Amino acid sequence: MFDFLRRFMYGRYGNDMLNQALMLIALFLAAVWSFVRVAPLSLLVLVLLGLCYYRMLSRDISRRQAENQRFLAWWMPKQKSLRDARARWKDRKTHRYYKCKCCKTYLRVPRGKGKINIKCPKCGNQFVKKT
Repeated sequence: MFDFLRRFMYGRYGNDMLNQALMLIALFLAAVWSFVRVAPLSLLVLVLLGLCYYRMLSRDISRRQAENQRFLAWWMPKQKSLRDARARWKDRKTHRYYKCKCCKTYLRVPRGKGKINIKCPKCGNQFVKKT
């Protein structure tokens, strides 16, 4: 069985981040559809799943990689901002974040130290803030 599957998948594209995102969207829409029975929503779920399987079983690897690269170029900045926001939320009781006015870098300083002189390690700009 596994040998058949391995031989079948040889030379095919397989799974990537775009496929995973499409699958998650389809799963979410299927969950919504189970509560709100709207026919176009079920059709959209089927189209997304069909697109996932088409991309996964495709032999045109270069085109699928180009699609994935375009998706990653769009998604990675959003993922980074979500990750940074999560870190800021996690550190909200112990640290304060300030933005350097010159280079727009976010600086993390300890909370509760009073007025401190903050020096940006990237551009060397200094400013005084209350933590």
